[in-house]
Amino acid sequence: MDYREHYPAVLRWLSHMVDFCLALGGFAIVTLVFCNASLRGFAGFDLAWSLEVTSFLLLWSTFFGCAAAIARGAHMRVTEIVEKLVPMLGQRILSIAIDVVIAILLISLIYTGYNISVHTWAQKTTVLYWPVGLLYASMPAGMALTLIFHLFNMVFDIRNPVVPHASHSDGGEAF
Repeated sequence: MDYREHYPAVLRWLSHMVDFCLALGGFAIVTLVFCNASLRGFAGFDLAWSLEVTSFLLLWSTFFGCAAAIARGAHMRVTEIVEKLVPMLGQRILSIAIDVVIAILLISLIYTGYNISVHTWAQKTTVLYWPVGLLYASMPAGMALTLIFHLFNMVFDIRNPVVPHASHSDGGEAF
């Protein structure tokens, strides 16, 4: 289920900004890789800085992509076994428990990523001399965005339970 249509204006704007950053980052990655490969093939040299920029963009895009997927409700779920073996009340309790575990995991990733970023901030990259901590800051930044979207989605799911196998976009329909 795509949650973005249910978001308040601020979260919708944040989701659009994440999407914009992903589109811009993806375009920059493709452009840099293409130009660097062309230079290497046709001119016999490459731009050393483009490898560092591309690795930064790839990592930041990965974690922002996680947030964008959460906003769309696009992360994979396998529910067939639970739907067949667990009664509806048990499914709701299990769903809430899984959402709480995911929130705890995201908080743990934010904390760990922040610590790694802080401890590596003084190190510099080889070519551009950017702080290595900036590379690692992608994890807490992306996971913080993911947590924001996940918490809203979790509250929305609690308030709007889903009936399995109905005509809803994810296989269920709100009561």
